[in-house]
Order: sequence, then C-alpha cells, then structure tokens
Amino acid sequence: MNAVEHPERPDWWIYRGTGRPLPDALLADLLPPPPPWRAFNGGPVPVEEVVPQDEGEADRRLGSEHRLPARHVDPHEIDMVNAALYLRRPLLVTGRPGSGKSSLAYRVARELRLGRVLRWPITSRTTLKGGLYNYDAIGRAQAAGARAADRRDGDQEPPIGEYLRLGELGTVFLPRRQPRVLLIDELDKSEADLPNDLLSLFEDGEFLIPELVRMRSRSREVEVFTADPDATATIPDGRVRCAAFPFVVITSNGDRDFPPAFLRRCLRLEIQDPDIEQLAAMVAAHALDPSDTHRSRIIEEFVSRSEAFGGLPVDKLLEAVYLATSGAYHEEGESWPRLVDAIWRQLNSVVP
Repeated sequence: MNAVEHPERPDWWIYRGTGRPLPDALLADLLPPPPPWRAFNGGPVPVEEVVPQDEGEADRRLGSEHRLPARHVDPHEIDMVNAALYLRRPLLVTGRPGSGKSSLAYRVARELRLGRVLRWPITSRTTLKGGLYNYDAIGRAQAAGARAADRRDGDQEPPIGEYLRLGELGTVFLPRRQPRVLLIDELDKSEADLPNDLLSLFEDGEFLIPELVRMRSRSREVEVFTADPDATATIPDGRVRCAAFPFVVITSNGDRDFPPAFLRRCLRLEIQDPDIEQLAAMVAAHALDPSDTHRSRIIEEFVSRSEAFGGLPVDKLLEAVYLATSGAYHEEGESWPRLVDAIWRQLNSVVP
C-alpha cells in the first residue's frame, strides 16, 4: 500500500484508518443524514440497542493493538470508506489474494465501535435466500407430529420462529440506529446470478419472508433467531426493513467481471500491497516481537520475495515471524532459509 504522508486530515473523515477507536461517540451521531434517495425508515428500532461483541474475531484478524501513525494510512482507502458511509453504498474491494481486503471490514468495525462483523462467505452454491434466512419446515412438521402423537398440545403447531433463523445477510438489515458491518467475502466465487439478485436488497434496504407473510392474519409479529449467537429479533408482518443501511464490504479477487448494474450500485476500492512500515505495524499488533534486527530483515526479505513471486499473502509473513520468535531463526543457520522458502514459495499445486 503506497501511503502518502498527509499531516492534516480532512474534516469530513469519520473513519481515519489508524486503528484507534472513536472516543465516546456513536457513529449515528457523527454521520450526517443520508441522501434522500438512500434514506430508509425501517422499524421499530430497539429502545436499548445492544452492540454484539465479536468474541475476539477482530483480534485474530488484526491483532490486539493494531495502530498506524496517521502518516502511514492510505488516503484513497480512507476516502472511499468514508464515502461509502456517507452515501450508504456497498464498497466493492478488489486486490491480490492475501492483500488484506477482508481485514478492512474488521478495521472499520473496531475503529467505529460497530461490534461484531457479520461475515457471509460465498461459494458456488450460495444463494440469496440462504443468506437472508433459513426455515426448517421439515423439523417443524416433525415436531408437530410428535406433539400430536403425545396429545400434549392438541392441534397447536410449534411456533414458527423456533424454526426460522436469519442469515448474516438478513441479520444485517434488521432495523437499528447504528449500522452493522457486513462482509460478503469473495463474491467472485458465486454463480452468475447472485450479484444481480442482490440489487433489489441494496436499493430497497428490505426483504420479505414469505413463510411469515402468509401467517400475518394469525400472528403479526414473530420472534426468530438471528445470525448473532443466542440472539433473537421480532419481525413484524414478515418484513425486515433497515433503519440504518449497513456498512457492506464486498471482496473480490478479480477472477470474474460483475454486471454493470451491480457495479453502478457500489463504490470501488482496489487494495494495494502494504509497505514495510505497515507490515511492521501488523507484526507488532500480533505481539510478534523478535529482535528489531531480525524483524526488519524478515520483513525486508518478505517484501523482496513477494515482489519476485507476484505477491504473497501477509499471513505468510506472520507465520515466519512467529517461527522466528519461537527460536527457529538463526542468522547463520542452514534450516532458516529452507524453512522460509517452504513457507513463502509460490502458492500453486506444483512443488518444484
């Protein structure tokens, strides 16, 4: 990442990319109102809004104390993150595998104090409905049969909410005052239709659950499970409508092109490879601290190898430094060069 020194930060920036959480202020109080064409009025918004904690996921991704001096942040990256926040638009992040695209979602969530990131990993079998919710109709029918056989509850059906769970995509659109962070990871692995399937959701900020819509005459509100651990939410009239559009990070390794209609609804950011200072900050954030001399040499060698191989994932640097902290590094030893060569060799299926 080719960071440029900018001693003065623009006043409109809320997210600054340094890793330092906001002081005692809420993002909802700092952001201006959305553009009229991106305003959403879902509800009801919970009176007491509890921010789900990430249970250490950000620490695993970023390290416990990831801090960057302001001069080392990439101003273009910060511009695009803040533009996505202001405009309530998804951010499509591209770049080389291992360059840190997914980590951006966790950095934003930590710095803006938005709690647990909802990660929706994409495969060739992923569907829009699966991301929104899952209804276990078979399990509910079996439970109803068991109740009827035992004659415990007469003809009463088990509550539908006990068999319906919102997925990561559905959970992030629940009405809240504070936006949640959604990571749609590696969208380029999806089937061709999925990007277009997302368009209405991104434009309308809402979706219907037909199984709940059909029973509105019997129950206007249904409590269902969400993608957050041990959490539930009440769905009125079978309709989920956001109040604050989520901060959506969509990653792509560039393996395919997306439809123009989808690209028009996203802001785009290409992540550059981190420079030596940023790599050193990442190493320090994970409490990997061999002697300064060893660490500098390992980082410099990693940068050199990465350039020669056309790019290496940053986690391969962390693995090498961890081994060095465990005693594997010996400047004059024969095993260390063989070890790092095995860790840093080009990532393909052919082993020379």
